[in-house]
Amino acid sequence: MFGLIVFDLDGTLVDSRRDIADAANALLESCGGRPLAEERIGRMVGDGAATLVARAFAASGLEPPADALDRYLALYATRLLAHTRPYPGILDVLRSLASSATLGVLTNKPLAATRRILDGLDLARHFPADSVIGGDGPFARKPDPAGLRHLAGAAGVPLESTLLVGDSIIDLRTARAAPALMCLARYGFGFDGFSMDQLGPADRVIESPAQLLDVCQRES
Repeated sequence: MFGLIVFDLDGTLVDSRRDIADAANALLESCGGRPLAEERIGRMVGDGAATLVARAFAASGLEPPADALDRYLALYATRLLAHTRPYPGILDVLRSLASSATLGVLTNKPLAATRRILDGLDLARHFPADSVIGGDGPFARKPDPAGLRHLAGAAGVPLESTLLVGDSIIDLRTARAAPALMCLARYGFGFDGFSMDQLGPADRVIESPAQLLDVCQRES
């Protein structure tokens, strides 16, 4: 049984790709660049905002200004919840899981933005405040396992009973490094380009949020 289930945010709990892409494209256009396809920007997400901005400028053949990251964060802050929504079934899944496991969030998104999204989409009530870790806190960003290890320790749950649910190679590497169990959310936009041969026999895979309940039931 999983005593702790930790979720990635973007591409796992919420579909935020359009808002992220709109903010990145607004920045590129303000610097004289052309907008990139939403799907292309989605593949740049996962390593934090600074890396996203660097990748977007590189893809556009532009040199980023010194304040590019600050400008991106300001643009994104104005549209955090314009189109971002929980993936279908997420709310029901969280309600069900909260009765039998401690739930947490581990994301490379800044904490303030993370909390605004969780609050705005009525997801925050499923996660104790101290079980939400962002990419600008005291722990190194994923794939460094420090944040995941901290959540497990704070919950009093051994890592072998901790499940990380995420949609990207970053999440897989985080679980491996902890070491904890991994569930790959193939429905998320971070899955684009993920090679399935990187998974091991103990890794779980889901095609929709609802399938996570089946995974947990098999472990009970």
